[in-house]
Amino acid sequence: MTTYTARPIDPTVLKELRSADDAGRRMVPVMDEEGGAPLRCCLRRSEPGERIALVSYAPLRRWAAQTGAEPGAYDEQGPVFVHAEECEGPAAGSGYPFVNAHRTVRRYSAEGHILGGELVDTLDDEAIRRAFSDPSVVLVHIRAVEYGCFFFEVRRA
Repeated sequence: MTTYTARPIDPTVLKELRSADDAGRRMVPVMDEEGGAPLRCCLRRSEPGERIALVSYAPLRRWAAQTGAEPGAYDEQGPVFVHAEECEGPAAGSGYPFVNAHRTVRRYSAEGHILGGELVDTLDDEAIRRAFSDPSVVLVHIRAVEYGCFFFEVRRA
């Protein structure tokens, strides 16, 4: 049985985003007074008092640059929260993050084109298996329903 892994933003990419994000803006760190921001660096919610930043991130564009895909109009960038400084990343065996959020499972082809999506109440291996049941799906993005924000990606093994 195949299991899938939530992929945080790569540490090398995080370093770049902390210098200048995918919209070309410098990072502006803030003290998170309330906590609860979905951090894409370590795939957990922030704790009160942590230094975080909201940066613009283009996950499909960065994937396309690695693979040679041409997503065209499907290329998009959006806001994501990250720690303002380097962090340890996700805890080992932490499973799928942000379980208390409504999510969509968005499927992409090798060209970087959207092949469809599914609104899921429960994000589990079965939801990811359904997404990858189409052999033309090579990449899956998990996104928030409320804002459409990118949460994390899953790639075909």
